[in-house]
Amino acid sequence: MAKVGIRIDIPGFGKLEIRAIASDFTGTLAFDGKLIKGVKKRFKNLARKLDIYVLTADTFGTARAELAGIPVKKIVTLKGSAHDAQKRDFVQKLGAKHVAVFGNGNNDRLQLKAVKDGGGLAVAVDNGEGCAVDAILNAHLFVTGINHGLDLLLHTDRCKATLRF
Repeated sequence: MAKVGIRIDIPGFGKLEIRAIASDFTGTLAFDGKLIKGVKKRFKNLARKLDIYVLTADTFGTARAELAGIPVKKIVTLKGSAHDAQKRDFVQKLGAKHVAVFGNGNNDRLQLKAVKDGGGLAVAVDNGEGCAVDAILNAHLFVTGINHGLDLLLHTDRCKATLRF
């Protein structure tokens, strides 16, 4: 049985039908390679409705250990170069229209843009490691802290209040 997803009707912005989360790990879900406190609980709640994917270059080599026991459908460890294009291609295959994407780096800009342009929800995040300007410019909105970003999906009126016209 398919998961129910999350629907958000935002006046002047449009209707979002989110079925999956795609997120960067380093700097987005984690700080210095350690999962941000509160992410595990939020992912467990969101996984009841959405599939969760983590796409990472795994700078600190900690992603799999930090995400152990969390209902992530797939962890994609990026290889070689052009990580930005690999992430973009992944969200396009998922169906960008039905994705909420989270990222902070230059290598997230193309996945943020693909989801933003494709009708999904693109969120730039700063957890203290910084957020690339190109990530911010290719997102619908910017949040300080991943928990605030994930809460947009758990408490959809927050998303509505920010994005309505």
